[in-house]
Amino acid sequence: MSLETTTDAQQEELQTADQAADGNILPTLGKRVREIRDRRGMTRKLVAREAGVSERHLAHLEGGDGNVSIVLLQNIARALNVPLIELLAPETEDTVEKRLIRRFLERLPQHRLEEVVFRLMRDFGHEEAVRRKRIALIGLRGAGKSTLGKRLAQEEGMPFVELDREIEKETGIPGREIFSLYGQSGYRRIEKRTLERVLRDNPRAVISVGGGVVSQPESFEMLLAQCMTVWVKALPEEHMARVMAQGDLRPMAGNDEAMEDLKRILEARLPLYAKADTVLDTTGETVDQSFIKLRQLVLG
Repeated sequence: MSLETTTDAQQEELQTADQAADGNILPTLGKRVREIRDRRGMTRKLVAREAGVSERHLAHLEGGDGNVSIVLLQNIARALNVPLIELLAPETEDTVEKRLIRRFLERLPQHRLEEVVFRLMRDFGHEEAVRRKRIALIGLRGAGKSTLGKRLAQEEGMPFVELDREIEKETGIPGREIFSLYGQSGYRRIEKRTLERVLRDNPRAVISVGGGVVSQPESFEMLLAQCMTVWVKALPEEHMARVMAQGDLRPMAGNDEAMEDLKRILEARLPLYAKADTVLDTTGETVDQSFIKLRQLVLG
């Protein structure tokens, strides 16, 4: 990518931020995709095939309807042979403010630019008010997601949904057996399908999500885009102690090894958990103390 192309694309992103504030980001994005596709002389059918999406899905995107994930945008950008950022708004006149912001953006690596795009779409899109009606608690087991989630749902008169339980209902098989039968990749596919249903059926809810959902990009992006997400965290030692207090004594068999595994998993997932809207640290706190903090975070 040339410096000139990068600069133009980043300038387009700034215009998109202005339009996103007015709730017009999806129609603008759809128009931009159509313009680039027409300029390339590519049919919708061809772009859909190259991007690995349905022609109907692409038609909805070009029409400015529905939700769109970063994964989908990456695939379409690749099919159109343009940078991801170029799918955004058309050219506009430059300003001092935009030049200053552009200089900052030019220093960011590509993956950080993608994060900026995602946050603009998530935080300033026209569906932001709808997104915040669903509260999703993410994080490792033992942080307090279920305990706090049930209490919040009860006080606010909302359904409480545990995704792991919904997966078991969906398959009629205990979670541990699903892993044994289908492996991790199979489990993640079932998890994604179940999450889609839960979000479709619950416009307002508190949802407790298994800690591994962040390892499946499409599922995690769907969660971030359609829910207000809270990373419920604690020190590894507290995670372990709470799991055993719940009656799961399996970690006792090799406590040192289990603790090291837990720390490695947590460290690997830190950058993913950090994408949540907000963080609730329950380390050393009572349920009441943590619940007060949770209410302040999600309800103000």
